[in-house]
Amino acid sequence: MAAKELKQFTLEEVAEHNKPDDLWVVIDAKVYNLSRFKDLHPGGISVLTDGEIAGQDATEAFYGLHRHEILERPQYQRLQIGTIRGEQPVIYSRVVGEISDVPYAEPTWLSQGYHSPYYTDNHRKFQQAMRRFVDEFIYEDAQAREEDGKRPSQSVIDKMAAVNLHAMRMGPGKHLQGLSLMDGLVKPEEFNYFHELIITQEIARCGSRGYGDGLMGGKVIGLPPVLNFGSEALKARIVPEVFAGKKFICLAISEAQAGSDVMGLQTTAVKSEDGKEWIVNGTKKWITNATFADYFTIGCKTEDGLTVILVERGPGVETRQIKTSYSTTAGTAYITFDNVRVPVENTLGEEGRGIFVILSNFNHERWVMCCSSARSQRSIVEECLKWATQRKAFGKPLISQAVIRSKLAAMIARTESVQSWLENITYQMCHMTYKQQSQKLAGQIAFLKSYSTRCAQETAKDAVQIFGGRGITRTGMGRFIEHYHRTVTFDALLGGAEDVLADLGVRQAMRAMPKNARL
Repeated sequence: MAAKELKQFTLEEVAEHNKPDDLWVVIDAKVYNLSRFKDLHPGGISVLTDGEIAGQDATEAFYGLHRHEILERPQYQRLQIGTIRGEQPVIYSRVVGEISDVPYAEPTWLSQGYHSPYYTDNHRKFQQAMRRFVDEFIYEDAQAREEDGKRPSQSVIDKMAAVNLHAMRMGPGKHLQGLSLMDGLVKPEEFNYFHELIITQEIARCGSRGYGDGLMGGKVIGLPPVLNFGSEALKARIVPEVFAGKKFICLAISEAQAGSDVMGLQTTAVKSEDGKEWIVNGTKKWITNATFADYFTIGCKTEDGLTVILVERGPGVETRQIKTSYSTTAGTAYITFDNVRVPVENTLGEEGRGIFVILSNFNHERWVMCCSSARSQRSIVEECLKWATQRKAFGKPLISQAVIRSKLAAMIARTESVQSWLENITYQMCHMTYKQQSQKLAGQIAFLKSYSTRCAQETAKDAVQIFGGRGITRTGMGRFIEHYHRTVTFDALLGGAEDVLADLGVRQAMRAMPKNARL
């Protein structure tokens, strides 16, 4: 079908069409005929027939009430009949792969004219590729699945597998050997934690918290125990199909009786009479990705203490969806294990030493959550800066109000401090062994996660105040703010509650306190 030919008009010509049955408006140098649309307008007819709207340049009024994406919908694009002669649109759609030019919308290392000691040219090329990938293949699916609650589309999972993103989200390591990463953009031996940080932060830009977890978030925390503590035979059978996006895995530690109190777990595993199988009984709760998981990395009480076992979905395993504050696309579930028989070869690590398997996994899990939290806060800053400059109150832009500027200043300061601390810790991770990270960074990462999620909750609260009623409305101008405010507490709880982690950080510090230190 040939594109519709658009005519050119003057503002004076548009002004003649100001009646209910002959109603034109101008939005950003584009002329729209709303004569037939007026009765369908969600806001009512009177808004469109107002003397300052009908036949007038309604750009300011439109952007005070609507997001630009409204004009991109086909049913509204059809309403455009022309443009204003001699003028060009200045407001444009989201460009795939583009870096935002809104102040503080990007971390400093991506902002024009700024520098960073942490990121190489390869990191910058990788970020460009990752942003294009997210914009082209993930973003739209994220918006749709967050809304309808269905699991992330398999087509997206397959696209990620094709460039080995599932493997890269495990961080650097031997598991990357022999793989082509992002179509060969980065060599496996050169991939480091800053590459992984980029992956996590680019996905977080979608602004869909439930989808972010649903996009195989369970694998990010459930597969490392297999990689680090599973037998070679077990890894050879499980890891390739998970990396290929054909099978799904989750981490199942929390129970109704025990969350942060890992040693309080009640799920049990006892040996069969011939000693060849574990017989697992118990329950797990709030388990991400469990509704569609094929494998469950679980913590159990055994004769010798706490043991971690990989359970495969089969007889005796049941999952029931749990509806939480974010979308069911995350696959959060309650799991029951009823006399589930598991080969002893599925034991991860030593029997009775499962607490070390679990604790060794926490640092990476919490660090990933800090990456996501830092980027999500930045997206909220961008939303608020845009809104404060285009929204008018008391006859002036919101940004002219000192109280609004004060809130924005605090939001920006929190966001920048979280990112800076995160990059510092990431640099340390790049120069430490896994064992050194456990010894040196457990406290720092715990502190950072506690700090970042507290900052996030303050930012969410301030953002709602800036957006007003729109900040508590699930659609329209404030939809990302409402979603963020509703889901921000997930990061404050998952991977360890704020107070528990803050206390862990202090206790770790006390272990290194010199015995002869005195005032």
